[in-house]
Amino acid sequence: MRLTAKAGLAAGLLLALALVSVQVGVGDFDPAGVLTDPGAQLLLFVSRLPRTAAVLLTGASLAVAGVIMQVIARNRFAEPTTAGTAQGAALGLLAVTLLAPAAPLFMRMGAASVTALATTAVFLVIVRRLPPTQPLLVPLVGIVYGGVLGAGETFVAYQHDLIQYLGTWMNGEFSGVVAGRYELLWLSGAAAIIAYAAADRFTIASLGKDASLGLGLSYGTVVALGLVIVSIITALVVVTVGMIPFVGLVVPNLVSRMMGDNLRRTLPWVAFAGATLVLACDIVGRLARYPYEIPVGTVFGVLGSGLFLWLLLRAPRHAT
Repeated sequence: MRLTAKAGLAAGLLLALALVSVQVGVGDFDPAGVLTDPGAQLLLFVSRLPRTAAVLLTGASLAVAGVIMQVIARNRFAEPTTAGTAQGAALGLLAVTLLAPAAPLFMRMGAASVTALATTAVFLVIVRRLPPTQPLLVPLVGIVYGGVLGAGETFVAYQHDLIQYLGTWMNGEFSGVVAGRYELLWLSGAAAIIAYAAADRFTIASLGKDASLGLGLSYGTVVALGLVIVSIITALVVVTVGMIPFVGLVVPNLVSRMMGDNLRRTLPWVAFAGATLVLACDIVGRLARYPYEIPVGTVFGVLGSGLFLWLLLRAPRHAT
């Protein structure tokens, strides 16, 4: 099948899911009455469309952040939730909540970005000391590292009666998304576009430091850019809707299996696949116990863990 045909089918699938997302909800919505019914207009533009846009932006940007994280760490099993990035963002939010509870949203986002950047940089320092012949050590160390950060955050949150807030930051869900409470996610979309603009550089950086320097690439600058992109995306998602596990892990690996590792070619498909899978999981979460909701982080956690096991156990495509 030609690439244009695949793109058309992908766009059609995403549009169909977006239309379903706009229709699903506790409140009755009549598309035919949008032009004449003020209540239908209010529901559409204040709740349904912002929620759908937030889901798409979150899924696409987290998938792109996962690709960049894997390039920086040079490991297929790295992503923001297995590299301490998400825990670092939550740490920044916790610090702002304790020290400046009336701080505006941009200050919270800035603090979360800084702490996410710092914790991810520490993770990369640790990873550089691991033997390259043991790739599974990277996610294991990342899980332990994130667990240590999470334990510290939980202790502090417990002392100040903030456990519920911490749980919200670490388990993504979109039930509270309305107009005026999701717009920061457009910045995560912009960060994903910046990643695409530097896709060729990230592709070269994935070859390693020595090969990159030999090809004339400023390896340190590209790694720093990747760290900033991953930190900003993770912080924006945690601040706005909470973290969704496995998006940055399974989506890039699935796309890489089918299309290779040229990020200039695959990055748009990674963003599309992330947006589509998260939107599908959000719809399932809304319908499974209707009129109640299951958080999309829970639904995608089940799907993502299954896909992750499939990636681990399935033989490589070139294997006989």
